[in-house]
Amino acid sequence: MEKTKNVCAADALEKLKEGNLNFLKTGKISGDYSAEKRKETEKNGQSPFAIVLTCSDSRVVPEVLFSCGIGDIFVIRTAGNVLGESEAASIEYAAEHLGVDLAVVLGHTRCGAVSAALKGETQGKIGVITGDIIKAASSGETELSLCKKNVSRQAEKIKSEFPALTVCKAVCDISNGKVDWII
Repeated sequence: MEKTKNVCAADALEKLKEGNLNFLKTGKISGDYSAEKRKETEKNGQSPFAIVLTCSDSRVVPEVLFSCGIGDIFVIRTAGNVLGESEAASIEYAAEHLGVDLAVVLGHTRCGAVSAALKGETQGKIGVITGDIIKAASSGETELSLCKKNVSRQAEKIKSEFPALTVCKAVCDISNGKVDWII
């Protein structure tokens, strides 16, 4: 499949920031979810302008937070927004086949996976996720500080695997939907 260039990373990031401001001001999504848009993307395919690796938490919905519609962002969800093989493969697909230049790791407040990592819950399948999050921790971590460190860790992993991508870090406050960008 031939790669098509969509939107440069700087413009994509600005669209996400403007989308979040729009959502915060209006409480509404300005993205297109119409039948016409579904038909258009069915016929012409998708052309997302950003990749968003985020948590599976049902309170964090990137399309809503960034006021995006059908085909606008390529969302990858996994508990704790942890990058594993499947997530990396999805990022590779979006970058190489869909022409996306920007990847965002979006964590959030009150994250159950981060909380489980802080409690040392590493037994069973959840250990794959919490074990990875714990690697970002140092002693005396709070939930929010570990959330931010985990976002940074996952962003570093993406940048290591995909050096051509621009990778940004963000945390959503689930109490109000505000996305704060981590520098």
